[in-house]
This record gives sequence, structure tokens and C-alpha cells, in this order.
Amino acid sequence: MRMRAAAIVLSGAVVLSALALPAGAQAAERPGASTDLRAVASTAVQPKDSLGGTTFSNAVINGGKDIVLGTTTKKSVTVTYTASDEDGVALTTAFLWQGTDSSNVDTITGSLGTDDDAVCTESATQGVYGCKAVFNIDPAVDFQGGNGVAGTWKFFLGAYDLYANASYNDDVARTKIKRAAKLTANASPEPVKKGKTITVTGKLSRANWTTGKYAGYATQAVQLQFRKKGSDTYTTLKTVKSSSTGALKTTTKAGSDGYYRFVFAGTATTGSAKATGDFIDVK
Repeated sequence: MRMRAAAIVLSGAVVLSALALPAGAQAAERPGASTDLRAVASTAVQPKDSLGGTTFSNAVINGGKDIVLGTTTKKSVTVTYTASDEDGVALTTAFLWQGTDSSNVDTITGSLGTDDDAVCTESATQGVYGCKAVFNIDPAVDFQGGNGVAGTWKFFLGAYDLYANASYNDDVARTKIKRAAKLTANASPEPVKKGKTITVTGKLSRANWTTGKYAGYATQAVQLQFRKKGSDTYTTLKTVKSSSTGALKTTTKAGSDGYYRFVFAGTATTGSAKATGDFIDVK
């Protein structure tokens, strides 16, 4: 984690319009956001007698869940956090970013900004503010440059206090942005005699942000599960691997009426998925 602060005191009144931190709504593939993020970080120096003292804590991104995105559906992601400064907080700006150095655009591999400035409300404790920022993410635009940005992202916050002292923290919290997965299952034959072989086929695919389509996800472990008719609980029967095209195929013995499905736990870059259970009537 890296934190820097800069003291920028204006004589007379604080002119927020002149000090407003950039509020980008772009991804790194659209240069604005990474440039804005770099501008906040690179201009925040660390003088010996810094007056910038805003601290950030209690950040919760997307309710603590991974951000899973398909190919076209936009998603609004809410982040809540606390900003604290004995000199008050005039403005905060938030980014989600990926890379190694937030002050160097060449090392920023992904950057997302908010459409609007974060909303902060002072709590009963003076100088402590509860804040909320909303990221409106459009995978068809923000990630069309490639799937390589799937994975861990960092939460960047910048702020000005009421005396125009600037602070920032480029690693307040972390989240994972993942590619959505889809899973299908089909069990046959139906009906089937007890003790006979049932073949279950399906396909595991995941979002390709570059093409805007779903493509097969190869060589991934997927569980075959069964739920007996009248029960609410699925039991894992075996684990199989998807083929080079994402196809799934396995067999099992018919025991009783019930539902068969495939379940995928997900990976560091891809969300989990469950197929709809396919009912088999056993005679």
C-alpha cells in the first residue's frame, strides 16, 4: 500500500471548483480514466510538513462480493467507505484500478472511475464521514480491449479537506472483477429403467469481453450433482473436466427419479455457475 499527501493552502476561501479531483468514467482502454488517476497520484507530493491528513477505512466493494460481468449487461457497483479528517472533508474521488504503480500510466492495466463524485455525510463524530461511490461498469465498452484485466483490482481514493489539503491512498481495499460463466446440462435417456446408464452432457462457457460473446471454457473441473425428487439437497456424484471446447459428458447409473446438473466453482478470473437441473423419470 502507498499513501501520499500534499498541502495546498489557498489564502482567503477554499475554491473547490479549482481543486476538484478528476471524476473519470472511463476504463484504461479509454485513456481518460488512467490519465485522471495518474494526475491525482503524480501531483500529490509528500512534503516534510504535510497538512494532508485524510484517512480512509471500512471500504466495502459490491457488498463484499466479486464483481462478475457478462458481455453486454451493465452493472452498477456500490462502494461504501469512511473518510476521516480533523479538518473536515470537502470532496473525495474514487477509482478502481489494476496495475503496479498508480502514478505511472504505463503500469496501469485497468482503470474505472465514477460518473459522479462520491456522496459523503458527516457522522455524529466530528471529522468522520460515511461515503458512497457508484461505478457504472459496461463490459462491452470498458473491457473491449481484452480479457487480461480479469482478476484482482485495487480501490483508489483521493480527497481534499476543507483547507484544500490533498490526500490519497491507492490501495484502500481490493476486489475481483471476473468474467461470467454459463453452464448447461442434459440427462438422457428419459424415461430410463432403474440400474441403466444415464448420460449427462453439457457445456461450460464464459464471457469473452473482446468479442462480446461467450466461448467454451476448456479443461475445467465441474461437478455432476443429483437431487432426488422431493428433496431440496443436491449431492455430488463425481467431478469431470470440460473438453478443449468446454463440452461436458459423463455417465451414471439410474437409481431413482430426480434432477441432474453440473456445477462450476469458478476461478480467480471467472465466476461460478450452476446448470438448471434436468429431470429423469426412472421406471
